[in-house]
Amino acid sequence: MSSISLYSLKQEAWCDSKSVFRNLGFVIPTLAFPCAFYLFFGVAMGDEKTSSYLLINYIIFGVMGPALFNFGVNVATDREQGLLALKQLSPMPASQYLMGKTFTALLFSTLIFILLSTFAVLFSGVSMSLLKWGQVYALALLGTLPFCMLGLVMGLSFSAKSAPALVNLIYLPISMLSGLWLPITMFPEALQWFAWVLPSYHLSQLGLSILEMHQGFNLAWHLLGVALFTLPCGYLATKKYNSMK
Repeated sequence: MSSISLYSLKQEAWCDSKSVFRNLGFVIPTLAFPCAFYLFFGVAMGDEKTSSYLLINYIIFGVMGPALFNFGVNVATDREQGLLALKQLSPMPASQYLMGKTFTALLFSTLIFILLSTFAVLFSGVSMSLLKWGQVYALALLGTLPFCMLGLVMGLSFSAKSAPALVNLIYLPISMLSGLWLPITMFPEALQWFAWVLPSYHLSQLGLSILEMHQGFNLAWHLLGVALFTLPCGYLATKKYNSMK
């Protein structure tokens, strides 16, 4: 990558992050929602083992929101306001626009990881090796990508007015059906099998495997599950974006 391309990428990431973080009505609920859930269910009502289990799940829950909303809602808004068309006409590659938004989502994922991990250590006595903390953080970053792709498909497909409602319609049910709020084993068998099509379930199991709390399936299946969701979403988003040119 040339120095000019790298500079424009940095500027795009900086501008996108700055525009999002100026919107406190988005930033505060996005960070506070998973923290409040974890403090209530993971800290106030759980022991150390429960707190560790829910730490993984609420990190996954937390990283889903910024990715879905920043792509699903903001891309739809940019598209309707003509900003996306303007960027298509500019010399800047489309990938830099998308990478800028991905950077913002990853920044939120980092903040959510730091906040929830701090609560877990200070209030619940959760203890892990430095390697395991690093693995959980890497999972938080990895877990952002499938929902960036899903949000992009939605942002390119729906209007700016309908996108927020549709994102919520997907975000909350996926979280519940993936076993992020309740253990997946509490669900009927049909719903337990349905969870296998959801990337958040596979990400949760990958995270719980770090703590040796997962269901015991081969981790390769969960990695495959994440890939089989992310790649088709990326393909659909690419086709949709190219059709707009």
